Amino acid sequence: MPIAAHPDDVELTCGGTLIKNGPKGYKTGILDLTAGEMGTRGTPETRAKEAAHGRQNTESLLAWKPRRPGFRCAAHSPEQLRLAQLIRDLQPRTVILPYWEARHPDHYHASTLGYEGCFLAGLKQLPLTGEPYRPFKILYATSFEGMTPTFIVDISKQYAQRRKAVLAYGSQFRPAKSERKQRVFLAIDELDNRMDLLARHHGQLIGAKYGEPLPSKKNPCPPTTSSPLPVRSI
Repeated sequence: MPIAAHPDDVELTCGGTLIKNGPKGYKTGILDLTAGEMGTRGTPETRAKEAAHGRQNTESLLAWKPRRPGFRCAAHSPEQLRLAQLIRDLQPRTVILPYWEARHPDHYHASTLGYEGCFLAGLKQLPLTGEPYRPFKILYATSFEGMTPTFIVDISKQYAQRRKAVLAYGSQFRPAKSERKQRVFLAIDELDNRMDLLARHHGQLIGAKYGEPLPSKKNPCPPTTSSPLPVRSI
């Protein structure tokens, strides 16, 4: 279960991995901490529609409806407890968080909050319902170069489907002409090309056409397609 800061983050970083594992019988889902309320492009309502459209292009991505915005990406106690309760309720075996270093504060705050939520979910004395529970493994996802992966997932067969899900976020990657002179603008063609190059780069490391990197703070090892990662993360 990936935990992300914004509605399009998972599609950009580990969407192919989720698409690949859905048909194998794994329950997969996305927990968006915000609806992108503070973003300069698009409204929360627009981004919710885009997320729904993205799901239509990745039907195997979700086995239930886990996109639950409304968090603030800051390590406040109420936010920690709320997320810890969701971890107990959903009991994911694997959690994928944003990479712990990032240009955007929301991303690294979401990473910290996600880890803390997973940890607190296992404490008996917290005022939460249900039995204490912690995910077995925490992995990280990134859409930038230079992050050493623990292993790389072959998403060659899933790349086209992931690409459709990412490009569904038109408000983020196709802003109005009036916005292009005033704000940072990433043309859709440039995004498409960068996505392709990065996925090809990681694919080459494992002898595949496209790959998705997943770093871990534990089990550092050369990139592989089938690392068992037997050690618990928490």
